[in-house]
Parts: sequence; C-alpha cells; structure tokens
Amino acid sequence: MYHNITYTVTNRVAYISLNRPEKRNAFNASLVAELKQAFSAAANDVVVKVIVLRANGKVFSAGADLSYLQTLQNNSYEENVADSKDLMGLFVQIYEHPKVVIAQVEGHAIAGGCGLSTVCDIVFSVPKAKFGYTEVKIGFIPAIVMVFLLRKIGETHAKHLLLSGSLIDAVQAQTWGLVNFVVEPNLIAEAVTKYAQKLCMQTSAQSLRMTKHMIGKVQSMPLLEALNYAAEMNAQARATSDCKRGIHAFLNKEKLQW
Repeated sequence: MYHNITYTVTNRVAYISLNRPEKRNAFNASLVAELKQAFSAAANDVVVKVIVLRANGKVFSAGADLSYLQTLQNNSYEENVADSKDLMGLFVQIYEHPKVVIAQVEGHAIAGGCGLSTVCDIVFSVPKAKFGYTEVKIGFIPAIVMVFLLRKIGETHAKHLLLSGSLIDAVQAQTWGLVNFVVEPNLIAEAVTKYAQKLCMQTSAQSLRMTKHMIGKVQSMPLLEALNYAAEMNAQARATSDCKRGIHAFLNKEKLQW
C-alpha cells in the first residue's frame, strides 16, 4: 500500500514514518501523496486519537528531493504552481488535522523537512538534531513553510532562519518555540509514547479537536471577532456529549476513561 512511508496503529496512536532513508527522507510527489493518504486514513479512523510523525534513518527529512526539483524546472509556470500547492495541501492538512499530531524528530529537519516538523502540534527532538531553512543557499525560497513559521515563532527569529539559511540545534529551537521537548535518543520513543497515551487517556477527543481548530482560526481574526467566535465555540462545547460526560463524572467523583 505504501512505498515511501510506513503506517501502523497501536493503542489509539497512528504512527506515520517517513521511509526514504537512502534519500534522507526527501520529498517527492509520491512521498507527499502517501503522507496525505496516511493522514486522511488517521482522520477517518475512529480508533485513532493521536498521530505520531517520525522517520526511519539518520535524518528526519532533508526537504525537497533536489533531483526531483530539478526535473520540475522543465515544467510550465502553471504546472509548478500545481506542484507547490500539492505540498501546501499536505502542510495545511497536518496543521488543520482534527487529531493531535506529534513530531518525533531523531535527525536533522532541514528546509521543507523543518516545515513538516513546524506544522505539527507538538515537537519532540533529540539534542543532536539540527533545524533550519536552507533554501536561500541554493537560490530557492522557503515560500510555503514561512507562513507557518511566522505563526509559530514570530518575525524576529523567523527572519534570521529564513534569510540566513542557518541551522540551529534542538536546544536553540526549543528556546525559539520550534520544539517543545528535547529528549535523549534512548528515551525519546518512550517519552513520545507516554505523551500520546496521556492525551488518549486524560483528554476528550472532541475537546482536542475543537481547541486545535480554534487555535488555527483566532490568530487571523480581529479581537472582537475572535472573542465572539470564542463565545460561540464555548456554547457549542457545552452541548457536546464529552462535556456533559466530563462534568457529570467530576461532580460525582467518578474517574473518567477517555
């Protein structure tokens, strides 16, 4: 079914692994298509509550496959726009995914690979991993990823990364907000599993979906519009089965098993 990734589900967690280690998990059309298919499968699987995105090999992802990118230079402008929107669609799919997406970064995340990590909700990284957008060093631009990066870490740090093409280590990435947790290599898989299971066991799926959706929307709204939208979402949340169940359990001192 998949040739460039692997997809498994264990204990309500979908594990999606990039599987082009010989190409440093670089993007091509097939990889992007398979990732979209896997994220759609996870979205439609009622068993899956959390997604972990990781990679096989020593590199998380080196971004675009340059040999593939070179072939695109023969395309028309319209064909290149269509190809760019294909990658854009993947990033939007992850950013707006109804389920929480955790990145497990155990190697360098460069250019589009860094973008892939950036659009995830929570990022775990090993200390040795490097993060950065190197596009300007080869005459390219970090066009799609910058939209998400600016949202995530703000203009000051984003400008440095995007304009210099510099790489930063995981600790610096954590300081700037690109990474949530830095964990030693022998502990990261366990740490990610524990975090994912905590979400599975202790939080409402409906609440996670609504909260993530709101985070994506309110940032682009004027203040009063955002607050009115928040009031409407607050009212909607009160009517959900999960909210009714949660309040009932709390008042009756019952232990919830989400």
